[in-house]
Amino acid sequence: MKVKYQFLLFKLLFLLCFSCNDPELTGPIPDNVTEEILAENRLPRVEINTNGNEIVDEPKIDAQMQIKVNDVTDYEGMIGIEIRGSSSQMFPKKQFGFETRDEQNEDLDVSLLGFPEEEDWILYAPYSDKALFRNVLIYDLSRDIERYASRVQFVDVYINNSYNGVYVLMEKLKRDNNRIDINKLKVDENSGEDLTGGYILKIDKADAGGTNYNSANSFASQHSPNVSIGGQQIFFLYDTPDEDDITAEQSSYIQYYMASFENALAGDDFTDPDSGYAAYIEPQSFIDFFLLNELANNVDGYRLSTWLVKDKNEKLEMGPIWDFNLAFGNADYCGGGSTSGWAYKFNERCPDDFWQIPFWWDRLLEDPAFVAQLQSRWQELRSNVFSDSALNQKIDTYIETLTLSGAIEENFQKWQILDQYVWPNNFVGNSYNTETEYLRSWILDRLNWLDTAIINL
Repeated sequence: MKVKYQFLLFKLLFLLCFSCNDPELTGPIPDNVTEEILAENRLPRVEINTNGNEIVDEPKIDAQMQIKVNDVTDYEGMIGIEIRGSSSQMFPKKQFGFETRDEQNEDLDVSLLGFPEEEDWILYAPYSDKALFRNVLIYDLSRDIERYASRVQFVDVYINNSYNGVYVLMEKLKRDNNRIDINKLKVDENSGEDLTGGYILKIDKADAGGTNYNSANSFASQHSPNVSIGGQQIFFLYDTPDEDDITAEQSSYIQYYMASFENALAGDDFTDPDSGYAAYIEPQSFIDFFLLNELANNVDGYRLSTWLVKDKNEKLEMGPIWDFNLAFGNADYCGGGSTSGWAYKFNERCPDDFWQIPFWWDRLLEDPAFVAQLQSRWQELRSNVFSDSALNQKIDTYIETLTLSGAIEENFQKWQILDQYVWPNNFVGNSYNTETEYLRSWILDRLNWLDTAIINL
């Protein structure tokens, strides 16, 4: 409200001033007279100087970065920066991965905008997501239900003094005491309980070419996905330790563990608490992962950007969640825009897609005990974090932050994509307001559908 009143006062003074000089002036305020944005409402400003060099998709180039909050420097120093992402690289607004570095160009752990110290960071660039906050919303919700997700902060990014739009500063998912907090598995730990963790695996596109899976970077599931009409396979990519660091013994161990889990889940006694799947996984993490993906009807859910964690002397856990820019009704293929239907049934809607969903979820939902836990968890979350009012309040907060900062207007002046189709939009609004109202309405409709569908599992 303070901004509004300041602007009204400015308009009045403008008219009085010009009326004094020109008694015949009765026209409207010129279009170039805009509201003043208070410094404290501005998003943190990230300024990147590449010294004239182009940022490319590998290798990282040397650059300098400064982050300012209310004109006060939060960070200033060297970075290495590169373009990141897979399908998002088709967009002109690029997202970046960067490392903070010292004067000797060595990796340097620092705190950015109050986040825990690290050296690996991401500048995510919302583009096809014209609401600008789909990823922010789901990561906040995950942390609200006490499941780690990347910490996030809206920022304005300038590259070589040129404004590049609204971005989201994010933590990169990696093993770290303040991120994925698991044991660091050393190269000489190849036997006994030392061998049991920690491991991070991914179900995702292979780094090179998307489908370039091989015995060095991944291993294949022994079980085909349901409805795999094209002979598709599920591959588990090594993340931590990665393909360069994992030993033969460690690779054998995690492959055997995953095979044991899948065999138990597929077996006749899969519901047995001692010999079935529960001997290998932490079911509550699977339930929370399921509910977050289903809430958003994530068209990539369960089959891409899917992380699994196996800590030392612990069971397999799902998550953290990652990459929901095509969720919440923002995909026009394979049912991604619908407020009804299960996301985990993707294989039935798009059986010819190369990246399919493991058989796990259909099988888990055949276990009455798992279903009962899932239903109980849904009811618990719907009474607080997932309530209509709680979600509406989060959306209001994001919109207020972006509006008061002037970021919405500036971003869409730079990227004039409102009222235009950007792959794979299911809805194209003619304004930012219509985009966010679509998202809000979509979420409420989705919640209503899930209320009934989960009861009827």
